[in-house]
Amino acid sequence: MNEQTKSRIESLLNQNKVFLFMKGSPEFPLCGFSARAIAILKELGWEFGSFNILEDEEMRQGIKEYGQWPTIPQLYV
Repeated sequence: MNEQTKSRIESLLNQNKVFLFMKGSPEFPLCGFSARAIAILKELGWEFGSFNILEDEEMRQGIKEYGQWPTIPQLYV
């Protein structure tokens, strides 16, 4: 992962106490796991930021490397 992608990820995480890298958006999740994560966060009443990794291949690969986890969604608290 390049430094620019790492900086973008860390900026998003620093701006939000809870952040979800997901497929789709909170209003229109594009996979069952992302939909379930959104449902849980809303049920808990948590405010959170999100990023649709389907819109940016560099971020999609970068978050997998950053989190050392191969799948999406990834939730950071």
